[in-house]
Formats: sequence, C-alpha cells, structure tokens
Amino acid sequence: MKFLRRFFIRLSNFTAGRHADQRLQEEMAEHLALQTEENLRAGMSPAEARRQAALKLGAAQAIREHHNAEQGLPLAENFLFDLRYAFRMLRRSPGFSLIVIATIALGVGATTAIYSVIDATLLHPLPFPHPGEIVHIEANLPGVGAHDVGFSIPELRDLRNSGIFQNVSFFFFGSENVTGSAQPTHIAGATVSASYFAVLGVDAALGRTFDPHDASPGSNGEVVISDGLWKRAFGADPHILSKSLRLDNDLFHIVGVMPASFRDQGRTSEQVGTELWASDGFYGDDASPPMRGTRTGYETIARLQPGLSPEAAQARLDALVASLKKQYPADYPPQAEWTIHVTPLAETLVGNVRQSLILLFGAVGLVLLISCVNVANLLLARASARGREMAVRQALGAARMRLIRQLLTESLLLFVLGGITGFAVLFCARKFLLQFVPESLPRLNDISISWGVLAFAIVVSVAAGTIFGLAPAWLVSRLDLNTTLRQEGRGTNGSRKRSRLRHALVIGELALSLVLLVAAGLLLRSFWDLFKVQLGFNPSRITAIETTLPNPNDPKTDIYHTATQESVFLREALRRIRTLPGVEETAVSDRAALPLGHAQNDLRPEPLIREGQDVQSSQPPLIDRSIVSPEYFHVLGMTLLRGRLFVDQDLEATPLVAVINEAAARTYWRHQDPVGKRVRLSAGQPDWTTIVGVIANARTESLADAGTPQIYLSLYQHPAKFLAFYLRGQVDPAAILAQVRTQVQAVNPELPVFRAETLDDVLSSSLSVRRFSMEMVALFAATALLLAALGIYGTISFLVHEQSREIAIRLALGAQRSNILRMVLRQGLNLAAVGAGIGLVGAFIVSHLMAGLLYGVSPYDLSTFAGVTAVLTAVAIAASYVPALRAMRLDPITTLNSG
Repeated sequence: MKFLRRFFIRLSNFTAGRHADQRLQEEMAEHLALQTEENLRAGMSPAEARRQAALKLGAAQAIREHHNAEQGLPLAENFLFDLRYAFRMLRRSPGFSLIVIATIALGVGATTAIYSVIDATLLHPLPFPHPGEIVHIEANLPGVGAHDVGFSIPELRDLRNSGIFQNVSFFFFGSENVTGSAQPTHIAGATVSASYFAVLGVDAALGRTFDPHDASPGSNGEVVISDGLWKRAFGADPHILSKSLRLDNDLFHIVGVMPASFRDQGRTSEQVGTELWASDGFYGDDASPPMRGTRTGYETIARLQPGLSPEAAQARLDALVASLKKQYPADYPPQAEWTIHVTPLAETLVGNVRQSLILLFGAVGLVLLISCVNVANLLLARASARGREMAVRQALGAARMRLIRQLLTESLLLFVLGGITGFAVLFCARKFLLQFVPESLPRLNDISISWGVLAFAIVVSVAAGTIFGLAPAWLVSRLDLNTTLRQEGRGTNGSRKRSRLRHALVIGELALSLVLLVAAGLLLRSFWDLFKVQLGFNPSRITAIETTLPNPNDPKTDIYHTATQESVFLREALRRIRTLPGVEETAVSDRAALPLGHAQNDLRPEPLIREGQDVQSSQPPLIDRSIVSPEYFHVLGMTLLRGRLFVDQDLEATPLVAVINEAAARTYWRHQDPVGKRVRLSAGQPDWTTIVGVIANARTESLADAGTPQIYLSLYQHPAKFLAFYLRGQVDPAAILAQVRTQVQAVNPELPVFRAETLDDVLSSSLSVRRFSMEMVALFAATALLLAALGIYGTISFLVHEQSREIAIRLALGAQRSNILRMVLRQGLNLAAVGAGIGLVGAFIVSHLMAGLLYGVSPYDLSTFAGVTAVLTAVAIAASYVPALRAMRLDPITTLNSG
C-alpha cells in the first residue's frame, strides 16, 4: 500500500509539472503577443515590432523562475533547469562555446600534464610501508669542502646502537656479470647490507629476503632477484629457491624473488631497474678490526623509530656527533667539522630537480591563469550582448542572485567541459608526451594519468569556473534596467564597469605573459651559454663502450686482481679494437673517467695526503680520482700544461705516477709547481705517488663547473673493474657494439660488452633536465604571448565597437583617419605599458627565485628584460592594429544611421 501511495503521489506531481509547463508556455506566448502589440502602438513596423519582441525571449526563463517561486519547487530542480538552459545556450552559440572550451582545455590540459610529473616525483609517497620513516643519512666534512663522504664500519655500528633508527643499511648500485650461460649478460645490481629490505619494509613474494641480524663480515653468498629477472632468465620456475647463479665467478644461492610491483629507490632509471641484490657486510674477514677513519663511501639509508620526526632525529644525531668527537678526537679533527645530516629519502631522490619542477608548475599555472582571463573576457563580451535579456528577466521578477546562479552555472559548465576535454587529450597523448620527459628525471616510471590526476583536472576546472565566472555574472546582474531596456547599453554605467574589468584582465594577461617571457629568455640564454661552454675535451667522433671485469669475493680466484694481470687483457683488447673498420684511435679508463656519463656511484673521491702534511692534526681534503690508460688524454683531446702524461712504461713495478688538473694545482699547490710533488690517496697506502703532469681543466664532472680538483692514475698501475673503451673514428654505435663484443670476448669469452653511445649523445643527455625545463617554459611563454595577443585584440575590438558612434562623429566633423588610427593604437599601448610595468616587478621577483637554475647569466640581465619588453610591446601594437584599421575605415553615415 505504501508503494502504491508513493507511486500516485509521484504521478500527480509529474502531471502537475506537465500542467505547470503548459501554463508556462501559455504565459510566454501571451507575454510575447502583448509585447508585439505594444511595439506596434509605439510606431514600429511589424518586422521591427517582432524583432524587438524576440529580444525578450529571456522572459520565458523569468516567468519560469517566478512560477517556481510560487510553487515552492526545490533548489535541485532549479539547478537541473539551469543546467539544461546552459546546454541550450551552448548549442545556440557553438562557435563561442568551442573557442571557450578549447581555451580552457589548453590551460587545464597543460597544467594537468605538469601536475602528473609533480605528483609522481614530489607529492606521491614512496611505494614502501610508512615511507615518511625512511631517511637518507650522509656524513659531511664542510671544513675541507667534502660532502657525503660515507661512514666507516664503527660509525655504522654507532648509528645502529644510537636508538634513533630501527634499522640502518649501506647500499651500492652497480652492475653484475652473470656468467655460466651461453652468453654472459650484464644486469643492474646492488650490493646491500643484510638489513636493506628491513629498512624499506618490504618482503619477498617468493622465498625470503636477508636476515637483518646477519653480521657476516663479507658476502654471505645469498642473492635476491627481481620478478622480471625470474621470469626472463628462469622462466618463472617455481623451484627457483633451489637454484644458484654465478656472479663474477662466485656462486650465489637465490633465496627470494621480489614482488612484480617492487621498484628500488635509486636516483636514476637504471638504479630503479635493479634486478639483483647481493648481501654484504662491507668489511673484510681479518684479524684487525675495521678502522674508524676508514670510510667506505657507500650510501646509507635508515628507518626512524616510530613517531620520531626527521627534525627530532637530527637533534639526537647532533648530540651523537658531539659525543663521538669528544671520545675520538684524533679521528675527528676540529677543522674538518664532521657532521651527520639526515634527510627524508623522498627528498634525496628528487635532489636538485625539485626547483626545476616547481618552476615548470609555476609557469604552467600562469598559462592556466591567462587562459582563464581570456575566457573571462569572452564571458564579459557575451554578457554585454545579453544585457537586454537579463534586464527583461529582472523586470519580470527574477531575483538578482537567481540570475547570478544561472550565469555561474553556464560558466561552470564551460570550464568543466574544457577541463574534461583537456584531460581526455592528455590521456590519449600520454605515451607521445612521455617521450619528451628526460630519462634522468627521478621516479620517471611512476608518472601516470591516474584518477588522482583526473580529480585534479576537475577541481581546477570547477575552481577556475567559479572564480572567473563570478565577476561577469555579478556585473551583468547589476544592470540599470531602465537604461538597458530603452537603449542598446553603450555608454551606461554598467558598460563602463565592464570595460574597466576588461582592461584590468588584459593588463593582468600582459603582466603574466611578460613574467613567463623573462623566465624563458633567462633559461634560454643560460642553456645556450652552458651548451657553448669550453669543454676542455673534444667529444666529436668518439664512441664509448662499456664492459665489467669480474670481481669475485675471493681475491685468489680473481684473474685480474693486479694491474699487471689486467694490463695484459687491456693491451690485447685495445689492439684488436684498433683493427676494426673506421677506428682511428682507442683508449680505456674506469667508468669514473667517462666524461659527463658516469653515475654518482662511479665517483671516487679519496683523501689527498700531501708529503709533509701533518695527517694527525688535520683532515686531508678529498679529491676525485679517475684511472685511465696512457692514450686517454690524446683521444679525448685534453691539453697538457706542464710535465708529461702517462706512457706505456708506467707499470705496476715502476714508481707510481699521477696527473692532476689545473684546479687541483691551484687549490693544493698555490704559487708552487706541483710537478714532482708526492701524494698518497689514503692513509693506508704505503707508497708515495709522484705528480708528473698538469692538464687543463675539463668539464668531465659537470658542464656548470670546471673547477673540480681531479687526479688521474695510470690504469697499468692501478686495476679497475668497471671499464669504458673509447673509439675515435667514423663508426656507427649500433653496429660497432657487436664488433667490439666479438673482439673483447675473443680475449675473455665471459665478459659482457654493452652500452655503446657517442660522447656527443652523452653531452646532450647531461643537459636533458635543463633542456626540458627551458623548452617547456619557452612553450608556455609562447602560448601565454599568443593568448595575451588575442586578449588585447578582443579588448581593442570591443572598444572600437563601443566607440563606433564617437569615431563616426569625429570623422563626420573632419577628423583625419590617421588620427583615429593613432587614437586606437594609443589605447592598446597604454594597456601594454601598464601591463609591462606590473610584469617587470613580477619578473624581477621570479628571476631572483630561479637564480639557482641559471648559468653564466645574471637573473637581472638587462638585455633579456629589455628584449622581452620590446617583444611584448610589438605584439600589443600588432594586436591593436587590425581593430585600429577597422576604426579608421568606418563610414560615418552608415554608422550613425545604424545606431
């Protein structure tokens, strides 16, 4: 019975609604008929009377509103009616609707694209349990300019026993040679402490990870592999835990397989793609305990105790440092200023990319703002055309807030449709757009177009629609009814208010555009200066190819344990490679000497102990070390300043020699000739190394800095495991790789040969993040300039339309058409001048904030500011010129008669 009662109530309501709609139509027809008769009595022709009556079609909406108020219909039904009415208005003006939706789609789509990158790199938490507890720990020696110098094994124990952390782990990203199959393979691997996975808070999907309490001094022979390696190399064998694999001639037992979703926490895509983890204690199994002053140089991560913030942990670490300095004064000289710094791991992974991403998000935010301002201008123009409609609706009883709600609903509909369109285009083009994102961007694999990104697009669209649709709706609702109904609306107070708002919006567009143009100009100049900087080496026609020598746990089984043993292999490999077609010269070095192409873990800063220096009373400075063959300097075109370079006779059995760069000579032997000076690279090294030569500074570490002190050792005196062969000549990197692999494996068939790339490509890759930032900001600046030009064009056109009668009267009274041209152009220039003035203030602030991203150019570069202002002024003149020509060509008689 209750169901039937509800059914009949709804049926009666539906019938009443249909009757109400019928009454509405009857009232509308009656109103239009009366209005037409009134117009005829006023002396209008029948056609004019019908035209004027048609202008009051908005009366239907007002009658419906009045009817709803009388019937007490709920707000939800009014909203649905507003929505249907908004859709009808969109269909009535398809051209206007498409322009607005496209403009919004451009702004929201670009903003959403950059937000997806920001979300993956800066906002999205690390994919581990309680990621806020995971921190990166580094030891610094600011007194001697050394940072992230690593910890010794006793210091690692101090951290573990401090009570600050649940677990602490060393780790080192590198590569491994997997041997024993038909073809040796090279995979990305990591050597980690047994507590590594406990720090991350993850477990194996199959088997187990390492025991975090394992205190074995060296390798325990256990390895965990990735899900990808398990499926690719072992065919997803369910009995994998009973198998072993051979790494660098050592046998390792597979104890676990990680989940398919697990990605490591490296800074680069190669580190994130780690496929194998081997456990190690990071110190040898000998009688003497590890020395406190012998730091490993490995990176360190830890998991904080529950509830302990990084700030509180830092305070407790500061107290630990002070205690250790008092307890071991000889190991921590005061002048070294040894400190420990803790940073959330997520921030460490992002590194210095954060500032570039924030700049990009700010730039695309300005583009979105300019797009919204353009749409607000279009809405104002449309509101002006609907002034009489709004006046009729108010005259028939429509409340002012009701009109505001209706117009706001139309604006929101346009913005939401634009936002969804922008998101849809981004979703369809995501694979294409990801090609432009540099591979060096951290957490690149986490970038996706997810539901959260869609929610962001919708929220931005709704917020922008509310903010930029409210002002036009409010102004239109405050029309002077009598004036608007009797006239066309030109020259009214409401029209002047709309004109002032349009002027303010265009000035804002121009100011924001100038800010973006200045930022793009500074980044472009900085990138160009960095690209054209003197490298100190010649990358032209050089291809680098990498290999890795086995590094077994037992030195007795290492066939390349000594430099003499390794040199036999290197000389034969170089001889064979030199015979390949197109190869003119060859050299080899450790991977740390690969210009601009080595990973952070390849850098080997070591203490530099100079002869005569009191080691006990001072902390030796650190210097970057590279190991190279004698041909390295000639192949790369490095300039010798003093002394000599390495020769083939510099062997392991001869006195140790070294070559330093000019920065090291100036830093450590100021006003002295370093040639002939003797140094040691660690306190435990028994023999002195003599400096035999000084080369010019080369930007092998960073393009932005040529002043890094470096020391080069002879590869025939110091063995290295991670090697790069250099081939100068006209060769194809894709084809030469297989040829080099054949020659190297002819000497040792168990060595993998991989990654062939030209040094020009390496140089280009080192600039990828800067290039990406520069290109994106330049693109956004060009878009902003185009939108600003459209904005000023629309505003001047509207002014010409409003002042058409005034211009016609001036022409009729004898004014020169050139004067009319200058008058209109002056209006555009006035807007540009005010916008440029405000924009210059904003540009000075923004350029100061982005100073850290610039190289070789001042953030207040006068030529950039002046050039950008000139470009903006020229665009404003060009955008004003077309409406000015139209004003100059007005026919006074036709214009005055049509008014």
